Amino acid sequence: MELWIFASLMAATLQTARFMLQKVLSRTKLSTAGATFSRFCYSAPLLWGVAVIYFLKSGTEPPELSFWFWIFASLGAVAQILATVCVVALFKSRNFAVGITFKKTEVIQAVFVGLILLREGVSPEGLGAILIGLLGVLLLSDQAGVSDAKTHRFFNRATGLGIMSGFLFAISAVAYRGATLEVSMPSAMTTAMVTLLWVVTLQVVLMGIWIYLREPGQLAAVWKARKSAVWVGVTSMGGSFGWFTAFSLQNAAYVKALGQIEIVLSMAAGYFFFHEKLTSREFAGVGFLALSIVILVLGT
Repeated sequence: MELWIFASLMAATLQTARFMLQKVLSRTKLSTAGATFSRFCYSAPLLWGVAVIYFLKSGTEPPELSFWFWIFASLGAVAQILATVCVVALFKSRNFAVGITFKKTEVIQAVFVGLILLREGVSPEGLGAILIGLLGVLLLSDQAGVSDAKTHRFFNRATGLGIMSGFLFAISAVAYRGATLEVSMPSAMTTAMVTLLWVVTLQVVLMGIWIYLREPGQLAAVWKARKSAVWVGVTSMGGSFGWFTAFSLQNAAYVKALGQIEIVLSMAAGYFFFHEKLTSREFAGVGFLALSIVILVLGT
């Protein structure tokens, strides 16, 4: 098994676990911003510890980071913060499995973002996959019973949050891919570590300032929730390390396409942990979206 495949599967598994924890925290102890901040603030110290130990023990010199590294890393960090906020807010609008599936439109959108930012395109078969994926999104966004007006059924808060989170995650994935390409390190894993270190540090600073100014009480709440939130940090660090390792080796769209295994995992999590049910329409939407990813992978 190629390293980027293993890293992607590991990342998808840990990310599902993290979203489960964040969903619980957002329902009980923390606000949307607080639940989002918890993933960064509790993973940063762990990552710094790993990085310090690695550089001291190996004797490796820290790499020189280019101007474009900082541009890509900063763009990805900000986009990921906003995307995570959208996802946590989405959990309050739809059930767990559908929320994750909305977020996974990032795979389709990453194709376009990658073409624009890095000039990494997809095959003609990939365009067919995009159309099938769009059908899946429409099925998932049709909230029957919300309103008699068709526009309200298809254009609702859940749809907006899901598509926006996918777009922002697509930007962050492609930006992180660009950042890793600017780092010269002995291996893909050390490249991922260096990139992730600076990204998470920036995210902690930016979100810390935002919460201090807008929701100061949430800083104390994040600390009080540390027994649960620390596991958000652990799963976040492991998942991000897997994604960054894969990004350093493969096109971001392909990495995220393989990560669609998260849909199956989220459905299982929603059923066993949150006792959620999916309608036949939602199953069909998940199926079309998953099919689009399969075609995308096979056609590239």
